[in-house]
This record gives sequence, C-alpha cells and structure tokens, in this order.
Amino acid sequence: MDVNATNIEEIVRQVLNSMEGHTGTEKSVSSNAAGEIPKTARVAMLTSLEHYDIKEFPIPEVGDDDILVKVEGCGICGTDAHEFKKDPFGLIPVALGHEGTGEIVKMGKNVKKDSAGNELKIGDKVVTCMIFKDNPDITMFDLNKQNVGGADVYGLLPDDDIHLNGWFSDYLFIRGGSTVFKVSDLDLYSRILIEPCAVLIHAVERAKTTGILRFNSRVVVQGCGPIGLICIAILRTMGINHIVAVDGEEKRLEFAKEMGASDTVNFKDHKGIEALAGAVEAKFDGHLADFAFQCTGSPFAHANIYKFIRNGGGLCELGFFINGGDATINPHFDICSKEITIVGSWVYTLRDYATTFEFLKSAKKAGIPIEKLITHTFPLDEINEAHKTNLAMSGLKIAIINQ
Repeated sequence: MDVNATNIEEIVRQVLNSMEGHTGTEKSVSSNAAGEIPKTARVAMLTSLEHYDIKEFPIPEVGDDDILVKVEGCGICGTDAHEFKKDPFGLIPVALGHEGTGEIVKMGKNVKKDSAGNELKIGDKVVTCMIFKDNPDITMFDLNKQNVGGADVYGLLPDDDIHLNGWFSDYLFIRGGSTVFKVSDLDLYSRILIEPCAVLIHAVERAKTTGILRFNSRVVVQGCGPIGLICIAILRTMGINHIVAVDGEEKRLEFAKEMGASDTVNFKDHKGIEALAGAVEAKFDGHLADFAFQCTGSPFAHANIYKFIRNGGGLCELGFFINGGDATINPHFDICSKEITIVGSWVYTLRDYATTFEFLKSAKKAGIPIEKLITHTFPLDEINEAHKTNLAMSGLKIAIINQ
C-alpha cells in the first residue's frame, strides 16, 4: 500500500511540473544530447608559464540573471599566446579562452533576450562579447564616446570562486549584466571566428571614417596571420578588388589569395625598404596604395608601412594589442609631407559584433572559405599541445573543440 501511494505521489508531482512548464526538477535541466547537467565541470587553468592543468570545479547555482553554457569550441588568440608565454596581465592562475561559443543549457528566470533584443531559450547557440563596468559613457549600442578598453572579457578575468570564467572549459558561467548574442544560424567554425572577425570589422569601420577607403581603392595588407587574412576577406566581401598582401611566408601568401587578395609580395625576396616598396608599387601597376592595414605586432613593420602609401593616402594600425615596443619613423617624410590620414583600431564594439554576423554569412555566399582559417583542432585535455602548435606557427587558427 505504501509503495502504491509513493508511485501515485510521484506521478502527480510529474504532472504538476509538466503543467508548470517544467520537464523535471530544477536540478536536472536537460542539455539535449548531452543529458543532465553534471555537478562539476573541467576547466583548463593556466597555472604557470606555458602550462595548463585540467581542473574540476563545481558548477554554481544559476541565479535569476545568469546563463550556463555548454562549451562547444574556442579559438586560441594571440592574446592567449602572450598570456601563455609571459603572463603580461598578471592573471595566473587564470581560465583563458575568449573566442568561444556554445549552447545554453540553463538560464535564470529574468533572462529573456540577448543584447540585440532577440529572444533567448534553452538550446540556443551563443557567444559573449564583453562585461561592462560602471561607466556612464558606455551603453550597449551607443559607443561613440569612447572605445571599450575598460570593459572585461570572459577568458581574461581574474580567478574567483566561480572558476568557470573562460571558454577553455566544459561550461561557461555567464553572469547577469554580461553581453550575449544568439548565433544559432551560424555553424561552429563561423561562431568560433566571430571574435577575431569583429576585431577586423571594427578596423575596417575605423578606416572608412577617413573617407579614403572606397570600392576602387588600392589596398595593401601587411601581415597574413589570422588577423591580416580576415582583413583581406572583409575587404573582398565589401567589393574591394585591388588588394596586395605582404608577408614573409609563402603558405600564408597563398592563403591570402584564397581570402581575396589580388596579388602578393614576399618581403624576404626584397632587400631594403625601397626595393620592397617598389615591389608593392609594381603590383598596383606603378601606383602606391590608397590605403594600408598594418596587421603585425612588429614596430619594424609599422615603420615600413608608410613607404607603401601614396600622398594623401590612409593607414589603419591595428597590430599592437599589447606593447610591442617603439617604432622609428620620420614624421616629415612619412606623415606630414604625404598628408597621411591615420586611424588606430583596438578591439571592437557591440555594434561591430552584429555586423560581424552578417559578414560571415556574406563571405560564405561570396565563396570565401573563411572557415579554412581553422587549420588545427584539439580536445580540451590537449590544450598545452594546442598552444605549442600555435606558438610554432604550424597553422593559422588553432581551436579547442569539445567532444
């Protein structure tokens, strides 16, 4: 008799939960094929220079304004490489990874829409952008007063009692007040590339403010790592056809053509800046560039870039996310007498993220194989090997893909 009563009570409870819109108890929210949410999550924690430990931490309770995301993948950024080698931000121990994406498996009752006003639900694929601090000059889509240099980013947060702070993990814990975008209409590789692509969308938008970058512009892109290659893809998607890529690695220069470069120059084939500038000029049929994008972190490369630009031309410098040292230029010859218009670019805005989603769709329609930028993938437990592969420049974009 007691057994039957217990069974009936369980059935009634399940029916009531169903009527209230629940599929079970709050502690067993389904993450579709992954089954129930585990009690703990693995986190790749950078514990010393050039070494990650895979640690396991409890998954915190999700508050009314929070979101729990099951991580699907995350790219390795140049910033991660700097932190891996030198810890320039003094964050160790730290959970890194800011080029990530995943699926919402649990969310607080107050979470209704993403940062662009789209409805959010369990199962949506998302990316994060930044966490705003208390700054009255920065609002969600009105960032004209200043850039977002003072904002925080998941993957570059000091360690705390939550620990699930970076995308190099099984789960990411998104706190209330963060920015999040639904990107369920993009494939996994495209979603992993959103963050670095936003950096270049921002740079191109900055370049457009000069009034020099146009459809018929002759553009030189110096540096054909992932950043320079994405820059080329964006310019080509915009309809700019005359793009010369400059780098010292033939494999990257060949890839630049796949991204849309009309021609290439290997700086190793030319001795001295005058010869190199002459080679660029020859690729533009005897003209210097109308506009240049400097995408390396080399002060020497920055000093050279002015020689590629015509009088009255423009330059966007975006290669120095961290202090790479001083560059030696001659302001009279390089800037004043040529009347060069220069803009700097650093990180991105929320609006750039929204633009990036459309760029990725447009690039695919235009036949630009942007997804080929991801050349190597590793599981989370091989993250040390993944970073060493990245430092060895064995590929282009290295990514951690969770199984």
